[in-house]
Amino acid sequence: MAVTQLTAEEAAAWLTDGQSVMLGGFIGSVVPESIIRALGERYDTETSPRDLTLIFAAGQGDGQGRAANHLARPGMVKRVIGGHWGLVPDLQKLALSNEIEAYNLPQGVISHLLRDTAAGKPGTVTTTGLGTFVDPRFEGGKINAITRDDLVSVLELNGEEYLFYRRLPVDVAILRGTTADENGNITMEDECLVVENLAAAQAARNQGGKVVVQVKRLVPAGTLDPHSIKIPGIFVDAVVLCHDEAEHMQTFATRFNPDFVGRAGSGEHQAEHRDSLPEQLDAKTLIARRAVQELTPGAVLNLGIGVPEYIAIVAGKLGILDTMTLTVEPGAIGGLPASGLDFGASRHPQAIITQDQMFDFYDGGGIDQAFLGLAQCSARGDINVSRFGDKLPGCGGFINISQHAKSLFFCGTFTAAGLEIAVRNGELHILQEGRQTKFVETVEQITFSAARAIQTRQPVRYITERAVFRLEPQGLVLEEIAPGVDLERDILAHMSFSPVIDPDLTRMSAEIFSPQFGQKSV
Repeated sequence: MAVTQLTAEEAAAWLTDGQSVMLGGFIGSVVPESIIRALGERYDTETSPRDLTLIFAAGQGDGQGRAANHLARPGMVKRVIGGHWGLVPDLQKLALSNEIEAYNLPQGVISHLLRDTAAGKPGTVTTTGLGTFVDPRFEGGKINAITRDDLVSVLELNGEEYLFYRRLPVDVAILRGTTADENGNITMEDECLVVENLAAAQAARNQGGKVVVQVKRLVPAGTLDPHSIKIPGIFVDAVVLCHDEAEHMQTFATRFNPDFVGRAGSGEHQAEHRDSLPEQLDAKTLIARRAVQELTPGAVLNLGIGVPEYIAIVAGKLGILDTMTLTVEPGAIGGLPASGLDFGASRHPQAIITQDQMFDFYDGGGIDQAFLGLAQCSARGDINVSRFGDKLPGCGGFINISQHAKSLFFCGTFTAAGLEIAVRNGELHILQEGRQTKFVETVEQITFSAARAIQTRQPVRYITERAVFRLEPQGLVLEEIAPGVDLERDILAHMSFSPVIDPDLTRMSAEIFSPQFGQKSV
């Protein structure tokens, strides 16, 4: 049966007031920019559609005006259910000023909710989020005071606690692929990710909704390999052929990079990282060097954004990166995870699976080692990366990853905003302390629950440029300090609480602070 072909403006005209809209994509990848832009422009002209509910697993945006930011119009949006909010500042403003109802739920939970909704289930049952801000005994994932409906509840099964997340209503799914045939079958050969497109399409179709897919080419029926179809035509109501390359970029940073869809090369990415190793011994490089000493050959890894990205650089310099497998939560396995607005893609991936499948693997304990950011840490060992006053990055996949990894490492500078350090003769010197204290008595929001980690006996370490802590039932235990650092002046004086001092407190390995570190294996 021939699929309907629409312009972006015609697709935008399909939406009506009060509908629940699923937006496909991950940050700047696989984003149906043409349709979303047209939808925002329609509202500017017609003041319609109004009172939409927006759903996204990872907030599609560039931190400025693209993707979901097109829809941040007062009156256009009534409610947002999102996993990551960091790149949708205009929606953030509406949420923080109580102009819209807003929820922040774990990225993996949202991707699973789409699949469970498609299957006709009442919702998703999982341990993900227990003890964090999405636990209804804390905040229930609600962002502001006008958000009152409970989407999360506590459930007990066989004597154990779980969280139950209610199913998601999807009236319209706005997605993206690469090629469509005349029957609406969709392939994604030029896309760096698959994300949760199939689950979203099925969720919309099985609830009587519509599915619109942006593509960049149309081919005759029967010419596509059935094995390459990512969204079968039976789930697709219309396709929008996008002729503007700027609205169908591979990511918001890259028009098209064949490395993002190619096969893993033999040592190609090792060379890339050897060439890109920073020469300057800054704090991030020191942290990455210490973290690299924790790497286990053969391990499956997840590296967060920010400081953890440097771990791949250092490991590549040492020539040990190919002894492990890096993964990225939206679906890439192997290769080198990209950064910035390319984040989510990987260079030379071995495989790309769907986001809901990746979180199946993650939630089941598939990650051997996770290295994530350290923004704010409490005396108990709780971590906050999701909310800081009027800044709302959101949790993204952080809760899924941190809660279920077999071993966990938080990596970040000891203080923030203005920290300056130097390494002289193998010793660390603090030239200027950061203005912001990271180690505080209580975090603003619990994105990682130390109590849950203690309960599940998950090993956790906290790595900074000057100190390394481990998590114990009594709280943070200081086990290493950098050479040249004074315990009282450089560490304890910049913590809002007193950690437990390990009686066997040692100095961090001297090779971390040596210019020769990158010339030998660890």
